[in-house]
Parts: sequence; C-alpha cells; structure tokens
Amino acid sequence: MCVTTKLTEVDFAKQCEDLGFDWLWVPDSQMIWGDCYAYLALAAERTSRIKLATGVAVAGTRAAPVIAHSIASVATLAPGRVALGIGSGNSAYRFMNLKPLPIKRYADEIRAVRGLLAGEEVDYTFRGVTAPIRLMMGDRGYVDLEHKIPIVVSGFGPKSQALAGELGDGLFVSLPNEDRSIARSKETVRRAAADAGRTDVDVDSDSYPIVNLLNVIMLDKGEDVLSDRVIAEHGPFIISGMHYIFDSVRQYNRTPPRKLLDVWDRYTDMIERTPEHLRHIRIHDGHCTFLRDDERDLITEDLVRATCVVGRPEECVEELREMEAAGVDQLVVLPAPNHQAAYADRFAREVMAKM
Repeated sequence: MCVTTKLTEVDFAKQCEDLGFDWLWVPDSQMIWGDCYAYLALAAERTSRIKLATGVAVAGTRAAPVIAHSIASVATLAPGRVALGIGSGNSAYRFMNLKPLPIKRYADEIRAVRGLLAGEEVDYTFRGVTAPIRLMMGDRGYVDLEHKIPIVVSGFGPKSQALAGELGDGLFVSLPNEDRSIARSKETVRRAAADAGRTDVDVDSDSYPIVNLLNVIMLDKGEDVLSDRVIAEHGPFIISGMHYIFDSVRQYNRTPPRKLLDVWDRYTDMIERTPEHLRHIRIHDGHCTFLRDDERDLITEDLVRATCVVGRPEECVEELREMEAAGVDQLVVLPAPNHQAAYADRFAREVMAKM
C-alpha cells in the first residue's frame, strides 16, 4: 500500500498492518504532502510488523548524506523493517519546473547513500567540495547501521533500471500487466548486475523484489468502469499518469502515446491557457490527491484499462496471479486519500485473502 503523507492520519499505517499488508510505501513529494520521514517515524511507533519504506525518496532534493541519515534515524524505531525506495524525481522536480535528476548524478547519489548505510566512508561532493564523509554516531544509537536497509531503486526507463541492477537491492517500477514489459525490465537489471560483477542479484527470487505501482480497481457487480465511485477512488492516480506523460512530451519532444490521442489535444489546449511560467503548477494540481472538475472528462475507459488492473474482485485476483507469474513480487496501490481506509479494507478481504 502507498499512502499520502498526512501526519494527522498516520493511524492508517496501523490499519494496514492489522489488515495483513506487508509493506507501507511513503512518498517523498515535498511540494504537496507532509514529510515522508516524519510520517515513517510516527508509523514506526504505531506498528510492530509491517515494513516501512520511502516510496520513493527523491535523490538530489535532499543530499545523499541527508537521505542516508534520515532513513537510518527512522530505522532506530523499527530496526530490520525499514527500506529506502529512491528515485530521480519525476514528480518532485517537475513540481518546481525542473527535469528529473540526470542519470550520472542519480547514480552518484545512490552510490553515496549505499556506502553510508553500509557504515562506510565515502567521498562526496557538495557545493563543489569533495571530502570523505561517514555517519559517525551509529555506535551511540542515533542511527541504525546494524540492520541492513535495502535500497529499492526506482527506474521507469532502461538507464535507471540498469542502476537498480548495479546499485540496488530491488527495482521499483510502474508497469502495466504485460509480460513483455516486465520481462524486459528484469533482463535490464540482470545484465547490469552481471556487468557490475554482482553475484547477489537474483531477479527471479524474493531476495531481489520487483515492486510495481499499479492501482487495482475492484468493480461491483454490473458497475461501469467510469462510474462516479471508480473515478472518485482512482481518478487522481489515473490522471497523474497524464501529468507525467505530458511533462515528458513537453520537455523531451516525445510523441504522446496512443492511449491518450483521443484526449491529447483537449488536454493540451487546457494546459496552454495557463501562462508558461505557471504551467508546471497547473499540470500537477491535485496530483494523486484529488481530481479537478475540468479533468474528469479526460478519463476514458481505454485510459483506465491502460493504467490499472480492472474487473470484478475475482478477475483482479486472476490478473494479479498472472503478474506474479511474470515476475512482479510486490504490488503497490495508491487510492485517493479520502478513500484509502475503505479501499484497504476491501482490498484485504476481496483480493489479498484470495491470493
């Protein structure tokens, strides 16, 4: 389960644990939600079993030593059940009208975090100065370096997925239920790990998880895919994919995907009514939190089915079994905040209990 980081609603972490969820992923979306490490610390004190992870921390908006220090601090409250998901900032940077972190800088930040969490001394460059650094007070209990903190690298393209093979302990993706896409990602990780001389990466085992962010829409009997309930529960997640793709098309001069062609011109016209210097704010308004009224009609059945698992609960179970067989070890879902408690309860009863 992925959760929006509203600190006053952190008891949701305990609900997820009680319902049988194994992981809680907490996003690092600094311009829209609460602080991920504050949420993780509060969740750690309210839970005893569920694993807690950033989903995902953003490299570069916080320097590598700060990321390492923050997650190792949380780990003192939940030793052995904390992980660090880390990404290049597809949303966090774009909220500030910036492109995600370049791949080399992304690799350097992951490498530094990995060394620091291993208790090593690493050379780190900050403000033009390179110096050896290490987390110095682990032996006094300020951070936990005794228990391994796995690093799950977010990678939506081949270059970042290769970094997961070179430097990560798992891969965080957002892929449709498609054997070809999943297999291609696993092979990219496998090759990069081999090139790096790593023998501890086995993408076909639970020791190296493939984590997939993908919503599951459980339809009631006879319910339409575009019902008001479905849109209220999943619309913010679905439309956030359009925000991401629009930024990619705009910033890298790419061609919009076929699944969006029927609404692309309408959406572009809508965005271009906003002055250029404010457009990044307009694009991400409501990101994974609420659905703007003027974006409701942009959600088509084709878009829903392209971005989510959809069907009656028993159909969703079957599709998730197929995804598991294709190589996905963990599914992460992100319903709209006002619906997350009821959704988690239903998902646990009608999907998890039957897997």
